[in-house]
Amino acid sequence: MTYTISNGILTASFSDLGGELRSLQRDGVEYMHDGNPKYWKGIGPIMFPICGRLFGSKYTYGGKEYEMILHGFIRQQQMTVESVGDSEITFRYDSCDVSRAQYPFEFTFKVTYTLLENTLVTAFTVENRTDGVMPVAVGGHPGFRVPIEGKGEFTDCYIEFSEPCPARRLRFSPSYLRLGNDPLYGKEDLKTIELHHGLFDDDAIFLYDTAKSIAIRSRVSDRAVRVDFDRFKYVGLWHAPKTDANYVCIEPWTGSPGYEGKVDDFATKEDMTQLEAGGVFSSAYSITIE
Repeated sequence: MTYTISNGILTASFSDLGGELRSLQRDGVEYMHDGNPKYWKGIGPIMFPICGRLFGSKYTYGGKEYEMILHGFIRQQQMTVESVGDSEITFRYDSCDVSRAQYPFEFTFKVTYTLLENTLVTAFTVENRTDGVMPVAVGGHPGFRVPIEGKGEFTDCYIEFSEPCPARRLRFSPSYLRLGNDPLYGKEDLKTIELHHGLFDDDAIFLYDTAKSIAIRSRVSDRAVRVDFDRFKYVGLWHAPKTDANYVCIEPWTGSPGYEGKVDDFATKEDMTQLEAGGVFSSAYSITIE
């Protein structure tokens, strides 16, 4: 089922399947990817309880082995609407037999979307109801239409960081698993990245040690899409590799993929937040249509 909220400036729609953002409009103009399966059927899915891939699609915890799909299971689960108003909606998912088969913990996961003037805030909350520590990672995967407003060409747009930054890039294997020894992406004062389809021929560009605000800007449109992600360590840029896809994802993640050749133990996996019993993890990012 689809739910829509509006504040007179922005209108946003969401699916209860995974609590996914499906549309974001300003002045009747759509800014999200159209979900064309030729390129990618997603539009704005949520990552939980992992971000990225695991080696062999599996991990261990407490001496047992579990399987986990790419980006975790929440994006494939029906969520309930806990509350909805004119400009805010909260989706909720509670642990069940489906989740326990992949992730042996008791939890409540919520995502709240709030419209504030020309900004959509996406807030994640995870409550650990397990009698012990629970490893957690969350992330967003929103895909934005490029060129902006359909004006000009893909190459008329570019990525702009809010300030110059060193930006290290995760080094991936051909299986898109981490290799370590992450190099700088370009110069130490990275400010812009020119968009062209070949940029994504080797799949996603994942960065850290960056500015915490990134925008897609255009040389032929006055509009821009800005993503702010203060509490996320990583940010990815992506569209379907080796295609002429008409979108770019800006992906804030608290976690990262597994390493090539290593089955992770979730008790020690890098970048997982080890949430204490009864603890609550929260993080938020925002999308602003300038």
